[in-house]
Amino acid sequence: MELGAKLKDMRQQKNLTQEELADRCELTKGYISQLENDLTSPSIATLVDLLNALGSNLSDFFHEDEEEKIVFTESEYIEKQSDGMRLEWVIPNAQKNMMEPVLVELEPGATTSDFPHEGEEFGFVLEGRVAIEKAGKRHIAKKGESFYFTANKEHKITNVGKARAKFIWISTPPNF
Repeated sequence: MELGAKLKDMRQQKNLTQEELADRCELTKGYISQLENDLTSPSIATLVDLLNALGSNLSDFFHEDEEEKIVFTESEYIEKQSDGMRLEWVIPNAQKNMMEPVLVELEPGATTSDFPHEGEEFGFVLEGRVAIEKAGKRHIAKKGESFYFTANKEHKITNVGKARAKFIWISTPPNF
C-alpha cells in the first residue's frame, strides 16, 4: 500500500492544502509533504490524528476492497460444443454469482434439456426461432422476443427453425 498517495488523495478529496492539514494535526507542511511522497512514515498516533482530521480511521484506511471486474472480453469467454449446441459462458466463473448468462447457439433440431431446479430462467432470442417446453407445454419465441419461467419443472429449448438459433440464456441460480 502506498500510504503517502492514499493520504494525499484523502486530503485532496477534503479540499485541504498540506498546510491546512498540518495545522489541524499540529504538524508542519514539510512533514505532510514528506509523508505524501513516502519519504517518511508516521507513528501510529500521528496517523490516527491525520485520519481523524480527514474524517477516517485506521480500520477504513487499511481496508482494501477487492476490485470488481465489470467488463469481460471475448477472449475470456469459455466455450463448449456438443450435439449441435454451442454454449459460451460470457461471464467467466459466473457459477459463483447469483445468475449465469450463457450465449447459446443451436443448429436446426438441436435441443437443450434441463432438470427441474429452484430458480428462474430468462432468455432473449438473437437469431432464429426456438420452442421452450416446460411441463409438457410448448411456447415459441423468435428473434427479438424473450422468455422467462420458473425452473421448477423439467424444461428444454429446441431450435424449431431452418437456420441456426442464437439466444442469451440467464439462469438463476447458476446451473450449467
